[in-house]
Amino acid sequence: MSTKPMLAAGLFAFALCLAGQASAKSITLPPDSAQLKPSSLEGYAKAQGNCVACHSAEYMLYQPPTAPRPYWDAMVKRMKAVFKAPIDDADMPAIVDYLAKTYGNEQPK
Repeated sequence: MSTKPMLAAGLFAFALCLAGQASAKSITLPPDSAQLKPSSLEGYAKAQGNCVACHSAEYMLYQPPTAPRPYWDAMVKRMKAVFKAPIDDADMPAIVDYLAKTYGNEQPK
């Protein structure tokens, strides 16, 4: 098989991407009023660096306050697997710990 058709297809796809970027519109979102709840837990800083890079901290407030640790573990894994969040595997347990203790059923009473 000749590489010329593949090269031509690749160059065409690249040109389409460039054309799409040239016509892309810019939007300005309103400032996010929700912030993650401050904590001394290691996962707080990791959640700030990972979670709110893609969505509002308000998202955590919409989760059930009775959610157990496995719920938060599944949510973090889902963000990585389904939504391709660039979360380091080594950071996931600390983020889950922070979420379970700050927004889930492990909150201090």
